[in-house]
Amino acid sequence: MAVDFRAKQAEFAAYIRDPANPAPADIKPERMAMYRELFFNNIDSCLSTNFPVLRTLLDDQQWQALCEDFFAKHACKTPYFSEIAEEFLDYLPTRDYADDYPFLWELAHYEWVEMALAIAKDEPVYGDAEFIEQLAERRLALSPVAWLLAYQYPVQQISPDYLPTEPPAEVTYLVVYRDQHHDVHFMQAVPLTFRLLQLLEQQPMTVTAAMQTLSAELPNLNAEALLQHALTSLQAMAAKGIIIPSLD
Repeated sequence: MAVDFRAKQAEFAAYIRDPANPAPADIKPERMAMYRELFFNNIDSCLSTNFPVLRTLLDDQQWQALCEDFFAKHACKTPYFSEIAEEFLDYLPTRDYADDYPFLWELAHYEWVEMALAIAKDEPVYGDAEFIEQLAERRLALSPVAWLLAYQYPVQQISPDYLPTEPPAEVTYLVVYRDQHHDVHFMQAVPLTFRLLQLLEQQPMTVTAAMQTLSAELPNLNAEALLQHALTSLQAMAAKGIIIPSLD
C-alpha cells in the first residue's frame, strides 16, 4: 500500500514533540522512545548551555517540564541550533503559568545576549589612542556590538539566593559589549550615561551635538558639569570599544 509520506512524517514528529500523541503504529515503541529521547536531550542541552542561571533556579522536575512544554508547543522557525535560544525567548511570553518567576523573560534575555553578541557578524573599526585623546573633536558612534538594555529587574544580580518578587523602583540599565578580543562584557550604566549612548545609537554625532540635545532635555543640569561627565564617560567607553569613530 502507498504511504502518505507527509502524513507519516507529521505523525512521527507529533509523537517526538509530545508522547501524549499517538505513536506511529508501524514503528516499535522502544525505537520511538529512543528517537524521542535523542531529540529532546538535544533541546535540553542547548537550553541548559544558553541559560545557565535560569537552570540553577529550577529543580530537575521544573526544568524538565519547562523544556518539554517548549519542545511540544513552540513551532521553531529555524533549523540552526545557535538560534534555538532566540526561539525560546519567543516562547516564554506565551506561557501563562502562575508559578513562573516574574523576571523569567528578562533573565532569559539577559543570558541570551551574551551568546548573541559572541557570534554577531559585525566587525566594528575600533578607535586608537589618538581617537580617545581627540574624542571631543570627533564624530562618535555606538559600536554595533554594544547593546543597550533596560530591565525592570536587576537581572545581573539574580541567583538562587536573590529571587525578587517585585521590580525595584529604579530601572536597571546595562551596556553589553564585545571588545577587540571578541570577549563579551556587561556594564551597568546610570540613566544619564545610558541616554547619551542612546543618542549615539540613533545617529553618529559630536560630543557638542549630544550635549545640546541633553541640555534641552535636562535644563536643570549644569551644562559645564554635564559636558565634563560626558567626556569622561565617553573616553572610558571608547577605551573599552563601546564608542567608536563614526565612518559617516
